[in-house]
Amino acid sequence: MVEITDSLKCLYTATVDDDGEGGYTVTVPDAEVGHGTLAEGETYRVVLLDHDGGESTDASAAATASERDRASATEPSGPPVSEGEVREVTIETLGDQGDGIAKIERGYVVIVPDADLGDEVTVEITAVRENVSFAEIVE
Repeated sequence: MVEITDSLKCLYTATVDDDGEGGYTVTVPDAEVGHGTLAEGETYRVVLLDHDGGESTDASAAATASERDRASATEPSGPPVSEGEVREVTIETLGDQGDGIAKIERGYVVIVPDADLGDEVTVEITAVRENVSFAEIVE
């Protein structure tokens, strides 16, 4: 399994495309910029992992297809929260409209209106999307 740093901004799957000019491109989904995790014109480090989770060649060769299938079935997929769930979060940054932004498991983003930078708040998740959820502060 790949260890993921707390500085992870986003995580998505993409294809490397030939740009026809001696280089290659990886397209960033609009949603990653739209919800404030990434900003246009900023520079980020890019990490490329094998589609199987970055196992080494030797480990991949030793594992059978059924072992890899079982391993991928145990890895979490989808959003790590559900609607109505109550969570403790820390506001790490503010979005363009001033909403608080917290990150939880796997770098998943929770947007919290009326929260300030550094606030440690209890929130209720009100809407869940694949890459982001929205929450309200509970008293």
